[in-house]
Amino acid sequence: MIHTIAVIGAGTMGHGIATVFALHGYPVRLYESFEQVRATVLDTIRGELDFMVQEGALPPCRVEQALEHITVYSRLEPAVERADFVIEAIPERLELKRELFAQLDRLCPAETIFASNTSSLRLDDMTAGLPDARKARTMVCHWYNPAHLIPIAELSCFGNMDEAVFQEVYDLHRKVGKQPIRVLKDIPGLIANRILHAMAREVFHLMETGAASAQDIDRALKYGPGFRSATAGILETADMGGLDVWCACEDNLFASLDRSTAACGDLRRRVEQGRLGLKTGAGFFDYPPEVRDAARQAFNRRLLTQLQASETFE
Repeated sequence: MIHTIAVIGAGTMGHGIATVFALHGYPVRLYESFEQVRATVLDTIRGELDFMVQEGALPPCRVEQALEHITVYSRLEPAVERADFVIEAIPERLELKRELFAQLDRLCPAETIFASNTSSLRLDDMTAGLPDARKARTMVCHWYNPAHLIPIAELSCFGNMDEAVFQEVYDLHRKVGKQPIRVLKDIPGLIANRILHAMAREVFHLMETGAASAQDIDRALKYGPGFRSATAGILETADMGGLDVWCACEDNLFASLDRSTAACGDLRRRVEQGRLGLKTGAGFFDYPPEVRDAARQAFNRRLLTQLQASETFE
């Protein structure tokens, strides 16, 4: 049974993953190699939890309880010693993940389950150097950012792992409030990101061709398909609307949709100009210094509201 959890990497995803497990009472060992991140990660977690308290989504007592369940480590060996479940959230570089898994194989007991939060690398490639017995206890567990607010968790079910082991990880994610899905094929982007970026390709194309303003394109999504998709998936929506109607619409529409095989020029130009979004103060929209914190809080507030609303549909 999974009891002690180690999270490797305390950055954007890792600290959020650690937060979720700690909130639900699991002892979490959080390893981070960079001193600057390591020194501030508990303050970062506290700030995010305090925000949830302010929004009425979390009792104040749970902040300290969660933080008491997290121990931050500067060395890998004590962080993973006798851990039942180790999930890595280090940068998306194949050589780094291969090296890490090799280290974990040497440091962890045979029964430890390994997981990667990758969204773009193949499991077979990451575990190529591991013995077969270890490969059979290694999987992808992909969370969405921000990890403590978005419920989805994509769990690889590629046939390398015994069903009982997979079910143990699946049940763990359910216990901490996640909505896990089984991903049956090792395909780039898994499921959620493929859906997201298929939509994003058309959104960026609409921007590039001047079909509407950035504000109106986002409004079209939020108050049109996105509004409905918050509580109903595409397949259910198609059933409700009639598959004959959807089939006719797609026959008429698909030929004119964007079919680019790389990022669109407008998006690439913004990246080249350093317009990377909130972190640089400008992207598709502008974020002057005086509004950046408020913009991030407003974004997270909407996610938190949606999270609370989604729980009523279970």
